[in-house]
Amino acid sequence: MRVVTEFPHEVTEQEHVWIPMSDGTRLSARIWMPDDAADNPVPAILEYIPYRKRDGTRAWDDPRHHYWAGHGYACIRLDIRGTGESEGQTTDEYPLQEQDDAVEAIAWIAEQAWCTGKVGMTGISWGGFNGLQVAARRPPALKAIITHCSTDDRYADDVHFMGGCLLLDNFFWGSGFFMFMSRPGDPEIQGEHWRDQWMERLLNWEPVAATIWQQHQRRDAYWKGGSVCENYDDIECAVFAVGGWNDGYSNAVPRMLENLNCPKKGLVGPWGHKYPQDAIPGPSIGFLQHSLRWWDHWLKGDDNGIMEEPPYKAWLDEPQKPLALLPMSKGRWVTEPSWPSPNIASQTLHLNGDGLGESAGAESVVVHRSPETVGAGGGVWCPYGLGGSSPDLPVDQREDDSKSLCFETEPLAERLEIMGAPVLNLRLSIDQPQGMVVVRLNDVAPDGTSWRTTYGMLNLSHRSDHEHVRTMTPGKEVTVHVKLNDCAHAFPAGHRIRVAISTSYFPVAWTAPEAFSLSVRTGVSSLEMPVRAPRDEDARVADFPPPEMAAMPETSVILAGEGSRHIERNVLTGEQVTRLVEDGGIYRLEELDLECADGGKAEFRIVDGDPLSARGVWNWWSRRTRGDWDVGVTTKMEVTVSREAYHIATDLEAFEGDRRIFARSWNHDVPRDHL
Repeated sequence: MRVVTEFPHEVTEQEHVWIPMSDGTRLSARIWMPDDAADNPVPAILEYIPYRKRDGTRAWDDPRHHYWAGHGYACIRLDIRGTGESEGQTTDEYPLQEQDDAVEAIAWIAEQAWCTGKVGMTGISWGGFNGLQVAARRPPALKAIITHCSTDDRYADDVHFMGGCLLLDNFFWGSGFFMFMSRPGDPEIQGEHWRDQWMERLLNWEPVAATIWQQHQRRDAYWKGGSVCENYDDIECAVFAVGGWNDGYSNAVPRMLENLNCPKKGLVGPWGHKYPQDAIPGPSIGFLQHSLRWWDHWLKGDDNGIMEEPPYKAWLDEPQKPLALLPMSKGRWVTEPSWPSPNIASQTLHLNGDGLGESAGAESVVVHRSPETVGAGGGVWCPYGLGGSSPDLPVDQREDDSKSLCFETEPLAERLEIMGAPVLNLRLSIDQPQGMVVVRLNDVAPDGTSWRTTYGMLNLSHRSDHEHVRTMTPGKEVTVHVKLNDCAHAFPAGHRIRVAISTSYFPVAWTAPEAFSLSVRTGVSSLEMPVRAPRDEDARVADFPPPEMAAMPETSVILAGEGSRHIERNVLTGEQVTRLVEDGGIYRLEELDLECADGGKAEFRIVDGDPLSARGVWNWWSRRTRGDWDVGVTTKMEVTVSREAYHIATDLEAFEGDRRIFARSWNHDVPRDHL
């Protein structure tokens, strides 16, 4: 990574600026801008998230916002109401108040003497979500956004559900979010009333994973709120959607390219939940330089040709040794002139008694029931979702394959490339009213190594849609369509294509309420693959420049962090235990004289043959120390299940030094709604 220290403009930074809201609440911002912006106004770029601009995202903010400011932009990093040093109270993800505040903040920014009146928004994850949501509100000054690792559909493609199945990441994020929002502001900004404001946060904060999210197990009005797919035409400003195939939000980029009617571009790399200039798996790219072309075009009117380039650029990967922490992906960049692309053709493979074939074989019924421990090799739903570099990716799929119902081709005679979302059409029945189907599409090398190319899952009660659900009739056959995640992959000659079907996928998704057997009718079930024919122009696709950024804040590591994933099995009882650690260590932000410690860990347990043995425990901690100011927060969330309900126990504690100043516990029993 090249660190840039000299820019076309000298940069002035304001550590703290209050932005007033119409109800009297003040939001806290950091601002970078050219030092002559008062005399020579510049466009503005807003990033609006709840993760504490002062000490939470400083290491992300400085390299990007200083870089853009050095190239002629005013960059504003704004804490959402009730987070960081901003006043007020937060209540949930993406409430309408958050959008209202953003619209007011954009108007305030556009009116400043240092701003030309044109504003862009950018952000990853939460900041990508609300960039889309605010764009749909059409504030006049907002001309363009860059949305990273986000989604247009909060039910279908957020951290909560996948195919109507409940993700364990729902609670991993829910418990972490609960801790993040419980932390105090810095008294150097909030002043002598910092403790009062902290107590107000603690007293009014609830574990929303239990009190809100889990109360909405279907795609109802709650999830539709903030989902811009409800009316794509609401967005008129330009949208640059960026994602990664190894991120949990990979489907949103092609879907938005298909449905948005505004100026748009899409980019998908091999990355996890990371910015492209500092991403894994690599290659990282010079995205800050590329983003400048976007901003220059839409905020400065520079006709630099970026909108004449193909609207969709994606990394087409190739199989390699599956590693839970993969430093570099094999593959190449490809482009498409539109999406959907005329260069993609559907190819059907049939699930037959003797494997996957181009022609349908004789009909027969295969019965399968997976052990509850299938999924141990699946990694996590959102790799690197907390910004770290833990072993989050799927590993060799052979063990999970051995516990699944598999259909595979003969070794391929020639290379086959796919790009898009494969769909598995299954004629099936189950012997219980409720069940789930998990489908993995794997690339099997001649030595037997099994690489997970993509996957999908379906709660069979959601077989029609995610809003109008109904149980299955035991023994009655139905046809279901399981859409797998979008991908771009090359199956080399000599490799096999394998479809692996399972009835569980723990600890990625929660189990069905009771064990069940799945019957699949072969000969009529099929796989549709989006085949992409290589083209001569692929060889002329331009690569990106090497990554560069401005300097990171001066930081001293006091105790190195740790990221790990361990799996243990008790061969006597059949219990499997998965332990995850996301420990950021202890570090000092030198310019703030502030010592910081943040981290989390999780433990998941399940016993083969007993889906109700599934259990998850998440622990989080955070501490801030400067002189005699020493504050901390810890949270714990434990989830167990019965046939009728999810049982969610949550604890919150706050400390000054070693003295506990606040403690509260919650217990929620949430009925299962076809889940």
